[in-house]
Amino acid sequence: MKKIILLCALSVLMFACKSTSATSTNIDSKAQIAMKGNWVIGSVSYPGSQYVKVNSFQIADSECFVGSTWKFVSNNNKGTMALTKAGCTSFSSPITWFVNKDKQFVLKVLNAGLKAKKVKEGYILMLANQTSTSFQLIDKIDVAGKMTDVVYQFQKN
Repeated sequence: MKKIILLCALSVLMFACKSTSATSTNIDSKAQIAMKGNWVIGSVSYPGSQYVKVNSFQIADSECFVGSTWKFVSNNNKGTMALTKAGCTSFSSPITWFVNKDKQFVLKVLNAGLKAKKVKEGYILMLANQTSTSFQLIDKIDVAGKMTDVVYQFQKN
């Protein structure tokens, strides 16, 4: 009898400690509507940027994202991004995105012809300092065992 009670107690604890995922929380429609439109990344900053190179979104060096253009469509969570900086590889892609109630920005970069549900990998960044003309997306990266913030500063275009 004691074993059954112990087993029941352990199973209740396992289900009570269920973690939540960034993709399973509700969306923040107010934050999403504020992001609607065309944006440009004005700067990318992080401690040690003069010594450490960051490959942003597994696409290009973070400096190549300065001046990149982003379009966010809030009613269907789609958009586009394009890297056009001189001296960097040109890149353009459709994206899907949303902001959850925890201010997490969830992004998927889509390859040509691929639907979002077929893309299994994406990025989770924190949305910060959002105004009608600017916002920041903050990515956490590991630099020599220390978590470091990479801040992408967006300006309304």
